[in-house]
Amino acid sequence: MASILKTLPLPAPATKVWDALRDVGALHTRLVPGFVTDTRLEPGARLVTFFNGRTVREWIVDVDEAERRVAWAITDAPFRHYAASAQVVDEAPQGCRFVWRVDLLPDELAGTVSDLMDRGLEAIRRSQSND
Repeated sequence: MASILKTLPLPAPATKVWDALRDVGALHTRLVPGFVTDTRLEPGARLVTFFNGRTVREWIVDVDEAERRVAWAITDAPFRHYAASAQVVDEAPQGCRFVWRVDLLPDELAGTVSDLMDRGLEAIRRSQSND
């Protein structure tokens, strides 16, 4: 099983970044605009449309306020297994770290998913950095 871990230091308060992450229906406007173009909520899940036009159903597993962590899963092809989480870690009064982990099968998709995560982190950096 492939496991990908990405971190992004941000010059923004953890409370600000967490507020955007926890708003699971507003990825396209608050957390990753441009990377995600639309997010629609349905019972227990969100339909996420990416910049390339692909739409994926992400099942929301948990929104953990105490840990500032959101976990989700994808159960559709091409994945046999896809479990992800993102967490905001407080590092200073005006800084934090965004931690994104994905475990997936088949392993052959790891390179593509890693590249997409890098693009998503760049969108997070742009949307969450203080002006």
